[in-house]
Amino acid sequence: MTVAASGPVFSLWEIPFSYHGSWFGFSPVVAEGTYAEEVHLVSHQTGMHAVMKLMPETAAAITATPHRLTWRDGERLIELAYESVDTVRVRGRGAVLRVLAADPVLTPFSGPYFYQDPVDGSYVFTLYQTGRRYRITLLGGRAEHLGAQVLGAAERGIRLSGDWEIAIEEYETARAPYTAKDPFDQVVKAARAEFDAFAQAVAPWRGDRTPAAELAAYVLWSATVRPAGFVTRPAVLMSKHWMDKVWSWDHCFNAIAVAGGLPGLAWDQYRLPFDHQDASGALPDSVTHSEILYNFVKPPIHGWALRHLPAAPDVYPLLERWTTFWLTARRVPGHELPHYQHGNDSGWDNATTFDPERVVQSADLAAFLILQLRELARLAPGPDASARWSAQADRMRDALLAELWDGERFVARGVLSGRTWSSSSLLDLMPIVLGEELPRPVRAALAAAIERHLTAYGLATELPDSPHYLDDGYWRGPIWAPSTVLIEDGLRRAGYPDLADEISARFRALCERSGFAENFDARTGQGLRDRAYTWTAAAYLHLAAAHERRTASSPHA
Repeated sequence: MTVAASGPVFSLWEIPFSYHGSWFGFSPVVAEGTYAEEVHLVSHQTGMHAVMKLMPETAAAITATPHRLTWRDGERLIELAYESVDTVRVRGRGAVLRVLAADPVLTPFSGPYFYQDPVDGSYVFTLYQTGRRYRITLLGGRAEHLGAQVLGAAERGIRLSGDWEIAIEEYETARAPYTAKDPFDQVVKAARAEFDAFAQAVAPWRGDRTPAAELAAYVLWSATVRPAGFVTRPAVLMSKHWMDKVWSWDHCFNAIAVAGGLPGLAWDQYRLPFDHQDASGALPDSVTHSEILYNFVKPPIHGWALRHLPAAPDVYPLLERWTTFWLTARRVPGHELPHYQHGNDSGWDNATTFDPERVVQSADLAAFLILQLRELARLAPGPDASARWSAQADRMRDALLAELWDGERFVARGVLSGRTWSSSSLLDLMPIVLGEELPRPVRAALAAAIERHLTAYGLATELPDSPHYLDDGYWRGPIWAPSTVLIEDGLRRAGYPDLADEISARFRALCERSGFAENFDARTGQGLRDRAYTWTAAAYLHLAAAHERRTASSPHA
């Protein structure tokens, strides 16, 4: 049998194999920064949990494409494909495979229980950690079970040999016995068609000049989950590795990336955190299957994001409440400028801007709110409300320039101490997002400072010659997708298209070279942390699409 790889081929040690809408995937990544030797079924319901491991008894080369995962050892072959969001099919030809519980220990409060169901003869794991069941139905061939009904520590699962096929399902309590509706090859064909349709919708412009576009589309497609738990809409998680949440600014970049071809999915991304907006108007820090966190917020980039989305449904009341939160709960009486309570609120958790103090009035926050106030003025239901928002934006812009611009750079100010300071963080240069709203000398100074952060691979979040720079320092050096997109956009509107072009080109080349990591070493371009991050893939798609549009419209193209 010949198994031809089609579509992008990727490393399972970088990107998990999953399916649009599914809450589980297949990967050797079983916890934060933890890599197993074997491929595991990893569920993201109630958190990230390794459920079972797939163990061929002979060493096999693994190949992953969007629609099929294969293990091959000479003529021995194992193939896996998604039939639906909660069911995969696996078949073997001359290969022995053990499918075992990832955790060998069952206690009264954790671990897997394994049994053979007398109703249909299937084999079932029920797992405390996810609260779900995982049923294995033998469709052909031979299976031996191991550890059925055993308590305590034991090897639990099945051993398949010869030519065989199984279905694996994730479900809650009970469902009808599994019956295969289509042969395996048709399952593969259908999965491929699903992905191809998504890629065509979000990146119809892709071609030889955008070699990472299909893989970027796969990262977004495969990280999407169906509504469940606190996830009220189809949601693009930040990753189906350990960053398996929706944070309340990350979602904006994913919305922008899919907006051109899938506006409904884009608006689901944008609105999901607003489904959990609290009484004060604040958005949660993050949302995932079984957890909503409100201990921090994220920066108000939602007005900026609206500029990149199609005509909005009625988001005005949501945006009004979110903005009012910043103008009331996050402004000291008598102050025009709002403040963060911690670096986490900015999204730049440990940026050096926050080294002297954490409760800070910073220029990036004011800039984002000014843009948001402008959007409220545009969306307002009447001229009086529009004028009110415009006047508030003018006052905040004037205060930003009068209070935090020292003539050469923007500074931060401690709200409690009143002292000011500057840093070598790229965060201090984020007011470039105001573009044409800034005076020309301010724009020029910011553009020159931004250029100092530009390495061969993109914008370092800390000046590379800073004593605080760290190669893997999170927001103290590495290149990140959101800062790149925001600054690239601001530079264009500020009148610096050449610098914006260079930043876009270097970031796109970085993704094509190093994939879609959470962030990247600014000196070497190496991917860091979680290696399958959706806002990085989204940034690539957004920048590549914009570059293709500019190139197509250029008289020199």
